[in-house]
Amino acid sequence: MNGTVLDILFYVFDRYMFDEAPEVPERDVLARDLESAGFGEANVERALDWLADLAGERNRPALFRQGSEPEEHTDAGKPHDHSLRVYSPQEMARLSVECRGLLLSLEQAEILSPLQREIVIDRLLALEADDLNIEQVKWVVLMVLSSQPGQELACARMETLVFEADESAAH
Repeated sequence: MNGTVLDILFYVFDRYMFDEAPEVPERDVLARDLESAGFGEANVERALDWLADLAGERNRPALFRQGSEPEEHTDAGKPHDHSLRVYSPQEMARLSVECRGLLLSLEQAEILSPLQREIVIDRLLALEADDLNIEQVKWVVLMVLSSQPGQELACARMETLVFEADESAAH
């Protein structure tokens, strides 16, 4: 098994992130674990880079996170309730209408904040997969939410969407 970057991310997420207090090993230990599980070295490195970039997103300002207000009461940089995300041609080529619609509905349901939506889009495009589908988008949303502190409720709501879809597909 060589496995795609997304396969490796699913494996890591399933193996480590569903624990109450996940103990994710250091990068080199995790790389050896993934390679011994049968994943190819090149994709393991790409997946670990993807995770490192996701972890780096924690350093973004909390300006757009749900439940947080800017320190000053100004509208500068604050999304408006009726704002619309305009996708670039490159984003539209990679994210289907269904995927973009899902992101919009998750934002309208207040599962994703505008900043989290941008992180999800960034992480989806970083996968370098040409055929992203709704289920993959849901999993990436879940990975993004689970990587951010204070997102337990949004994460739980997203888990319900992911696992309900998995159960209905199995029947």
